[in-house]
Amino acid sequence: MKKKYQNLFFLFGIAVFVVMLTQLDYREVWSGLRSAGYWFFAVLALWAFLYVFNTATWYIIIRSGSGGKTNINFFWLYKITVSGFALNYTTPCGLMGGEPYRIMALSPKIGAERASSSVILYAMTHIFSHFIFWLLSILIYVCTEPLDNFIVNVILLASLAFCVLGVWFFIKGYRKGMAVRLMNFMRHVPGVKKWARGFIERHKQQLDTIDCQIAALHNQNRKSFAAAVLLELACRVCSSFEIMFILLVLTADVSFAQCIIILAFTSLFANLLFFIPLQLGGREGGFVMSTAGLALSAGAGIFVALIVRVRELVWTAIGLLLIKMEKKNRPQ
Repeated sequence: MKKKYQNLFFLFGIAVFVVMLTQLDYREVWSGLRSAGYWFFAVLALWAFLYVFNTATWYIIIRSGSGGKTNINFFWLYKITVSGFALNYTTPCGLMGGEPYRIMALSPKIGAERASSSVILYAMTHIFSHFIFWLLSILIYVCTEPLDNFIVNVILLASLAFCVLGVWFFIKGYRKGMAVRLMNFMRHVPGVKKWARGFIERHKQQLDTIDCQIAALHNQNRKSFAAAVLLELACRVCSSFEIMFILLVLTADVSFAQCIIILAFTSLFANLLFFIPLQLGGREGGFVMSTAGLALSAGAGIFVALIVRVRELVWTAIGLLLIKMEKKNRPQ
């Protein structure tokens, strides 16, 4: 990646990161960290492990697009993955920050078209795993919690319908590609439709090539597709340990199933507010509502939200610093 683009990504991320820091109540943060104690460091270490899952998924996708061989270094890809997520955290609409960075970082190694298809396919797999995770959490809730609340039952049914629709949409996208579909959708979005039409006219062949590469993983490499989806789903499930670590500070009476439900509801609620950088406010509201729905105190939800927010800021800072550590790559 050219140094000027690297600096632009870094400066943009730092600017938004500083704004986010001004939104914190540092007295409350310090009190929460003191209460969490060594469990906070366990949470930080957990995410170092979880990013390995994300990197492995992307690595499988890249290898599948090159016939099972690649000269991409896994640890280099891990660094790009962490930085990409840091930019996603600091960018409104999420994918508008980290995905362009990943494409530009990977392009000198495997070419722009393959880099674009691998990044789009990874983003699709990442989102697709969320829908499966939400479906899994609905099943867990039905099996472990009483269904005697009418409003909760309505929410469960609405969530089930939403998740089934999402799974259907992404399966169609895997079979036929997603790049052209997304650009055609943007042709009807006010503010960007003129740009989208011109972009499609100039890059139709490249978009078709990207869609062919996306469809190839699903249609020709079923084992790679299944491994990628299962890795991302495993990452979602394992990330529930973060909720458990934090709640163990407050009470020993918490199950892993409850932590999955809390994470699933909170992530679903927060992703509906995707346009807010770092999902400020949405994540906190989701934690409070989900813990209250499982007969835990609102204070527990606020405490979990605070520690998760600080963890996100720490890893965002790490990811932004890794951008500056990236060396300029020559085409290979």
